[in-house]
Amino acid sequence: MKIIGTDRQGNTREIEGRDGWSVMEILRDGGFDIAAECGGACACATCHVYVTDGWYGKLPEPSEAEIDMLDMALAVEPGSSRLSCQIICSAETDGIKVTVAPE
Repeated sequence: MKIIGTDRQGNTREIEGRDGWSVMEILRDGGFDIAAECGGACACATCHVYVTDGWYGKLPEPSEAEIDMLDMALAVEPGSSRLSCQIICSAETDGIKVTVAPE
């Protein structure tokens, strides 16, 4: 499975996902500049991404905890902003497109 990621400078590249891993882990390990300070515990908003090209509606709804954490993020876009630690890679997310949000 693949993730198509765009960094803060607008550079887009495809990276290989791993079933059961979060998008945050794949982006971080793939060299994207994403802080992920809480390590994926949904306790910060430093892995904020924009889910693009129709993928937002294909994902499970964000939990209340994720919505609360997004309140701490900068430049939140309704219908696009998600915490990448809460998006789990699977066959259903193959080809997902995300853009790392501003810090």
